[in-house]
Amino acid sequence: MLIETITVGAFETNCYIVSGSNSGRAVVIDPGAEGRRIAGRLKQLNIKLETIVLTHGHPDHIMGVKELKEGTGAKVLMHEDDLDLVKDKRLAFMLGMEQAGFEPDEFLKDGQDMDLAGLTLKVMHTPGHSKGSICIQCQDALFSGDLLFCQGIGRIDLPGGSEAQIMQSLRQVIKLPLETKVYPGHGPETTIEAERQGNLYIADLLREFR
Repeated sequence: MLIETITVGAFETNCYIVSGSNSGRAVVIDPGAEGRRIAGRLKQLNIKLETIVLTHGHPDHIMGVKELKEGTGAKVLMHEDDLDLVKDKRLAFMLGMEQAGFEPDEFLKDGQDMDLAGLTLKVMHTPGHSKGSICIQCQDALFSGDLLFCQGIGRIDLPGGSEAQIMQSLRQVIKLPLETKVYPGHGPETTIEAERQGNLYIADLLREFR
């Protein structure tokens, strides 16, 4: 499996190119900006973009979608509960961005398996950072969006945020195998083991399992 990270935009969002070995097709997760740059990298890799998957609808994770979709014809998939964020002009203005200007092609549901780019990707609905936030599992990788970071967790003070929901979502995620590699929406990669050992936000949750 190929996983390549491209950090894009003023908010330094991690965009991921994911492809099965020798499939010649790719999934792009969270093209937050610089759609042309992402498309250029796909061309360099000689990989056809099949699908764009969004972990949530905040502007810093979706502003490259329109340009990338128009240039490739890729389908856009996301959770329906974040559709209002995609269309929220006020939020985009607050963050100094334009409105995203695209319509999703399909909505994803919790537990859904997607066979894309020679891989099986599983959807976990993990609200808390936003109502429609999702994580994507693929083999030993977890694309966590803005739920879980290296030594941190997502904000809850933006539209759709909820402390109770984000803690419940984290309860799901930290039960994954310790060796699971976590690819977050911002910042460096980590693992479930590392976050269970050193993430202060996770410490109280771990006491529930003792």
